[in-house]
Amino acid sequence: MKTDLEIAKASKMRPIKEIAAKLGVEEKDLHVYGNYIAKLPLKLIDENKVKNKKLVLVTAITPTPAGEGKTTTSIGLTEGLNKIGVKTTVVIREPSLGPVFGIKGGAAGGGFSQVLPMEDINLHFTGDLAAVEKAHNLLAALVDNHLQSRNNTLNLDPRKIIWKRVMDMNERSLRDIIIGMGGPKQGIPRETGFDITAASEVMAALCLAKDIEDLKEKFGNILVGYTYDDEPVYARDFNAQGAMAALMKYAIMPNLVQTIEGNPAIIHGGPFANIAQGTNTLIATKMGLTLSDYVVTEAGFASELGAEKFLDIKCQYGGLSPNASVVVATIRALKYHGGAKLSSLKDPNTSALEKGLPNLEKHIENIRHFNLEPVVAINKFATDSDEEIKLVKEKCEELKVKVAVCEGWEKGGEGTVELAELVREAAENCTTCFRPLYDFNWDIEKKLHTIATKLYGADHVEYTVKAKQQMAMFEKIGLDKLPVCVAKTQKSLSDDQYKLGRPKGFTVKIREFEVAAGAGFLIPIAGTIMRMPGLPSLPSAEKIDIDNDGNISGLF
Repeated sequence: MKTDLEIAKASKMRPIKEIAAKLGVEEKDLHVYGNYIAKLPLKLIDENKVKNKKLVLVTAITPTPAGEGKTTTSIGLTEGLNKIGVKTTVVIREPSLGPVFGIKGGAAGGGFSQVLPMEDINLHFTGDLAAVEKAHNLLAALVDNHLQSRNNTLNLDPRKIIWKRVMDMNERSLRDIIIGMGGPKQGIPRETGFDITAASEVMAALCLAKDIEDLKEKFGNILVGYTYDDEPVYARDFNAQGAMAALMKYAIMPNLVQTIEGNPAIIHGGPFANIAQGTNTLIATKMGLTLSDYVVTEAGFASELGAEKFLDIKCQYGGLSPNASVVVATIRALKYHGGAKLSSLKDPNTSALEKGLPNLEKHIENIRHFNLEPVVAINKFATDSDEEIKLVKEKCEELKVKVAVCEGWEKGGEGTVELAELVREAAENCTTCFRPLYDFNWDIEKKLHTIATKLYGADHVEYTVKAKQQMAMFEKIGLDKLPVCVAKTQKSLSDDQYKLGRPKGFTVKIREFEVAAGAGFLIPIAGTIMRMPGLPSLPSAEKIDIDNDGNISGLF
């Protein structure tokens, strides 16, 4: 069996101008990066067209080490919809180098449901994440320069600076650091640290911005820290927003590439869903909806994380109204949730599968909380038995939800036609059915209680003293009406990564908050989640190589 990289290399790519022509975009409007990648100017977006198109969200059950294939399914579904005559573009996030060199791998799909050129997309792509990193760290440099060279005229308390630095790598040793060591000329010594670039507020702002002017305003609204008198200090106080936005001149433009079958794919923005909002840019989604009849997009991890943030934050800010949602499930992941060991997931085990089905049931229930009717996609693996597939289908029938076996990895669009038909039916039957879970004007505790009880299945939400003090501060400075973007483990519906399946009778513990005032949301930190991941004991980086002819190996 060929690897994803081997399949990608064997695929014949079309010139990017041909892909653009399918969307009605003229070659003169393309900002090209070689023969197969181009950026699309924002002037192509037409808000009137956006309102009349169909938006399909792909989410999944709670992820496991076995993998679920959400991006693969999104790309495969796009191929399938185009096969049945629906003009469709897939719109997804850009890969971060952290997962590429860590444990999760790339984010270009897999098998015969991939976006191309796979190597370029996974390794730096058009430099968007580098631009985010530079804009973020420019603000950090200006803050420390103010303390050192401007005699701190803003009265900023170095102990209350909340703006860290970022890098696009898993580097646990940089989570907490001390800077300014070495004497008076080296800066003011203080504690700080690094987050991963995907968790940067610059990334979050990019993903919710409408244009450069809006992005500049969001950058100016970034909360940097507090004065000695507990007054907020913003990026605009350092006159940082203009230079930061200048670095994003090209990064704000969505990237056009292609699927293996030559259909359009737009890739833009890359926030994680466990520590940020987990969806591509609003600009990219609206670009896709302008240029095609359907857009298939995915939100990171499962329904209570990426999907919730997509539906509650992105859709409310962007005025989007999704028409259908797909919940991706795999037999092996459900068996894992039912107690089967990772090493045994290839073996038929209907007992473990039956015990794991409540996890699928909960994610179906979660999508219905938004007044959407989900379609379940069983992402099929060769080791799945007919009896196991039958059991999942029977459960879906019991829950009155449509289900299709998806073979996009092996067969591309041919393997997703059944799913495409069901998704088209669901989308055509839903024009204005979408309903958010909460109103931004609710108080912070009500918003969190609603998410935790309805989507996670918790009984209560508990706050540390620090978290309560922060909520009081947010109310004082007028940030309490922002939506909440919960940072929690992706490995469980709860905030405890070891609670598999469908946990019940638990309490979600909010230990503290981070603030994304520029992007426009608050970030409650639940459990022990970190905003700077670490590398695994055997990182993928050790398998990646390149030869003298520029051929890369080891990517997956």
